[in-house]
Amino acid sequence: MANVLVIGSGGREHALAWKFKQSRAVKTVFVAPGNAGMIDVATVVPIAVENFLELANFVKENNIDLTFVGPEIPLSLGIVDYFNEQGLTIFGPNKKAALLESSKSFAKDMMSKYNIPTATYESFDDYDKALDYLKSQRMPIVLKADGLAAGKGVIIPQTMEEAEIALKEMMCDNLFASAGSKVVIEEYLEGEEFSLMAFVSGERVIPMPIAQDHKRAFDGDQGGNTGGMGAYSPVIHLGQAVVDEALKKVMHPMAGAMIAEGCSFEGILYGGFMSMIDGVKTIEFNVRFGDPETQILMLKLESDLYELIMDFINGKEVVVEWNKLAAIGVVLAAIGYPDEYEKGIAINGLENCSTTVFHMGTTEFDGKIVTNGGRVLFVTATSDTLEQAREIVYKDINNIKCDDLFWRKDIGQKGLKF
Repeated sequence: MANVLVIGSGGREHALAWKFKQSRAVKTVFVAPGNAGMIDVATVVPIAVENFLELANFVKENNIDLTFVGPEIPLSLGIVDYFNEQGLTIFGPNKKAALLESSKSFAKDMMSKYNIPTATYESFDDYDKALDYLKSQRMPIVLKADGLAAGKGVIIPQTMEEAEIALKEMMCDNLFASAGSKVVIEEYLEGEEFSLMAFVSGERVIPMPIAQDHKRAFDGDQGGNTGGMGAYSPVIHLGQAVVDEALKKVMHPMAGAMIAEGCSFEGILYGGFMSMIDGVKTIEFNVRFGDPETQILMLKLESDLYELIMDFINGKEVVVEWNKLAAIGVVLAAIGYPDEYEKGIAINGLENCSTTVFHMGTTEFDGKIVTNGGRVLFVTATSDTLEQAREIVYKDINNIKCDDLFWRKDIGQKGLKF
């Protein structure tokens, strides 16, 4: 029987630990640093995701057979390189390959070089040059912090005045700290967004079902950009042809491009896409499971996650099985998110939920579960139809009592129109 370590502390990691725990081959699941809501499926280990030395020592001392990296920060800092040097089995891309997420300009330059469809863009590390370029563009426009900003480093100004203010905040006022010292300015794309993730190893690309995330904070896609306020799958109305196009024109070419650049990709490659009248275009790449899409896909995954990953690492033939259920999840976020918000507010009623609730930002205080992040809980449901799953999840949300949570009421509605 195997031992598994999941690195991370959010809803994505809770879902991964939950799925690893179901494996017939797994004895114990550890999560570092984890959160208070994970103790039903894992042993929580208080080691920070950036503390590679302590993590590696823990792996050695506890006979860990597989380390699975959830968040982008340790990947961007080179945890895979560090573990590989010590002969430890870890799943994820190395530091060079992780540039696909940790540097927006690197990703855009790769797409340009290898003719992968994306929005037109320019990158700047000089504020005055960026401002001159901005003034020549049409609104709305997309401003992206080049570095990592916890999924919030994107601003979409509607007017030139808004754009100039946002650019100054990013490049001069440290809105996203060092992540915004360099920016990508790109054209605004109109269409329907979707997320396509795949297990990738060199030229091998094994796609997962697509999901549709909801990035804006409030109903009707209003409010600030967030790490994601909810997701659902399948996204039937987009059709298989759209998925095939994304695989053919983006995912497979990027896997080949990474090999050509000397940084062959190993791990989970996430493509954020826009389905437009003139075809599919790439919004962004992530180098790990998306959050909250992962939680939805773990509800749909029928295969044994541990055996799947180990077979994939070892180059064996992999067939991934998914159920046909509709899966949906809604984020309960702290009031004020994605801007300033309070922590430490008590959450009651979780024991009354009939569905699976993944903890995104919680901790324990005086024996109670309390809020400890911007995105706090992820309430999920599955059913034969998306409409039924939506009814279940929103009914269950009403069982949760907390004075400091809000959520979108329209998650999955786009999928009901077709």
